[in-house]
Amino acid sequence: MTRRRPARRRATRGSRRRSRPDTGIAILAAIVVFAIVVAVVNWLLAHWWLLLVLALAAVLAGVGWWQRTVRRVQWEHARAQALRYGLAQLDALSHLQFEHAVRDLMHRDGCRDAVQVGGQGDLGADVKATDPQGRRWVIQCKHRRHGERGAAVGTPELQVLNGTGRPVHKADVVVMVTNGRITQPGRTFARQQRLHLVDRHLLSSWAAGSRPLWELLTALPAPRKPSQLS
Repeated sequence: MTRRRPARRRATRGSRRRSRPDTGIAILAAIVVFAIVVAVVNWLLAHWWLLLVLALAAVLAGVGWWQRTVRRVQWEHARAQALRYGLAQLDALSHLQFEHAVRDLMHRDGCRDAVQVGGQGDLGADVKATDPQGRRWVIQCKHRRHGERGAAVGTPELQVLNGTGRPVHKADVVVMVTNGRITQPGRTFARQQRLHLVDRHLLSSWAAGSRPLWELLTALPAPRKPSQLS
């Protein structure tokens, strides 16, 4: 037992000796890095004008980027404001394309959060949007390939929309949009349930004009406090 203890002490001293070169290398590296930093700082101080040129270039690049961003936003806004559809264009769309067109028209009118949500399990909502007055809109779209000659939208479709528009989607304004016709019983039901209808005639005025939909509809609910999305 007494002969093994010196062996362990020699191993410990050996490990300490091996650690000394590592410490020396770390110190040398730190000195080199410090010397490089000092040299760079001295060079920059001696060539201060270069820093000024670089700062000026950065400012000019930032200004250029900002101007390009502003021009792009203005161009996109102008393009959205100029959006127009004719009835022939709308008739030629697929049902999904028709939903996208309605979404784009709502966005044109100032609903920045307008989104197409139609699809399987949409529960009667194809487009959702918040208008500049803070009112939440839920729109169901019924596209007819043959336009006015296609099947008319009737009470059953409006009953589905009425059953989900406010209770499920929490809408303030519930709208049915079609490029076709709406039956008279459907119109009566919509009036009783405070549903808003956009038939082929009203759709033509909205899509080809520049007035927002809420200026073309009547008996809308009072504006809400504008939301962050409006």
